[in-house]
Amino acid sequence: QEHLVESGGRLVQAGDSLRLSCATSGRTFSYYAMAWFRQAPGKKRESVAVISWAGNTYYADPVKGRFTISRDNAKTTVYLQMNSLKPEDTAVYYCAVSVLVTGLPQYPGEYNYWGQGTQVTVSS
Repeated sequence: QEHLVESGGRLVQAGDSLRLSCATSGRTFSYYAMAWFRQAPGKKRESVAVISWAGNTYYADPVKGRFTISRDNAKTTVYLQMNSLKPEDTAVYYCAVSVLVTGLPQYPGEYNYWGQGTQVTVSS
């Protein structure tokens, strides 16, 4: 059975950096797009960053220039380096894998494997 396990979320101050990790197991996801989403209280889940199997990337406008997504195909792990964190980045962050859509899918419905989420809280 496939598993995605996020780690790295915690309470930080505005301006700090944080690195999230998502370890996968159960099958090989090397040839599929992987992504980070986030969901703040009372808000819809939104895409943060996506990386294709070939290494192409997409970033949502609010995080461009501050966040970097990367993956280690040998270890089937995806990372999210978050710099210059802001209070509005506070959310539960989820990693996801899409075996349904090629390229850089950006919507939750295009992903069929999800982690349990990790809480990131940025204090002002």
